[in-house]
Amino acid sequence: MMSRGKAERKAAQKARLSAALRENLKRRKAQVRARTGGELDTAGPVNAQSAPQTPDFRRNRGSE
Repeated sequence: MMSRGKAERKAAQKARLSAALRENLKRRKAQVRARTGGELDTAGPVNAQSAPQTPDFRRNRGSE
């Protein structure tokens, strides 16, 4: 069983981590907004043609 001091330290650590993760998410969203001109695309590409073409690194490409 955890002692009272240890439980309080663990709770404080969890609170700090949660705050840091929230701030990191806000920072990353702001960076994306700055890159895209303020519009976030949450729906994804409208069709397959608008998606960027990336190399296919899968081992078994023809087995689909």
